[in-house]
Amino acid sequence: MINTESTPILTALQELIDVVAKLRNPDGGCPWDLAQTPESLTPYIVEEAYEAVHAIRSGDRAAIISELGDLLLQVVLQAQIASEAGGFTLEDVAQGISEKLIRRHPHVFGDVQVANVDEVKANWEQIKSIEKGNPTATFSDKLSSYAEKLPPLTAAAKISERAASVGFEWESVDGVWDKFEEELGEFKEALATPDLAHQESELGDLLFTVVNLARWYKLDPERGLNGTNQRFIDRIQQMEQYTDRPLSDYSIVELEALWQQAKQHLAKNG
Repeated sequence: MINTESTPILTALQELIDVVAKLRNPDGGCPWDLAQTPESLTPYIVEEAYEAVHAIRSGDRAAIISELGDLLLQVVLQAQIASEAGGFTLEDVAQGISEKLIRRHPHVFGDVQVANVDEVKANWEQIKSIEKGNPTATFSDKLSSYAEKLPPLTAAAKISERAASVGFEWESVDGVWDKFEEELGEFKEALATPDLAHQESELGDLLFTVVNLARWYKLDPERGLNGTNQRFIDRIQQMEQYTDRPLSDYSIVELEALWQQAKQHLAKNG
């Protein structure tokens, strides 16, 4: 399936490949790029992925293009380093994902019939298990994969969703609220003890219940927390507009007054 109109795209991609190869060339390349290894670059993959998500949510076209470019750079860099060591190439990466997409969409590239999105997801998971050489993987194996590979908040949302998909679910959201009150009480009780591990365990239970509440109300907990983080920063930034010295020089009463002033200003100005 070759698109003859894709030449500009391939030209641009080849230019990026050539630029990265030059940066990694021992003869005149960049010392920083030459010092990198697949392992040293992994933090940048995570960082660029989050920055790309932030740009997409902002709706800023220029920022989206820039951040997706930064993310693409990480893919090309990993492939370049691997190819230098005789491992794999960018061609292997692209070919591999194309073949995977075709295998996992038999309703598009084959003769499998599906009635809805749920059947598409079920087929995807079954094919994925076969690909990994573990077609008899247990449900707990699949949940463990989320916990091992995803950030905790994202993993909690995935685990909660998958558990609900097999019927491990409350009858109504009232049950989730009851669970929240129960976990809140247990967390408070744990805080009255000197056992840090117990306190963290109960905190985790409480947070997991909040994630379940978010799922019931069809809310994205990660998006919600990101929004709260940004609002907090915005208010601190606004507070600094009202001061002529570091915030640490102010009393808690003064800081609270500045906080309320900043909050009202930001609310008024959208």
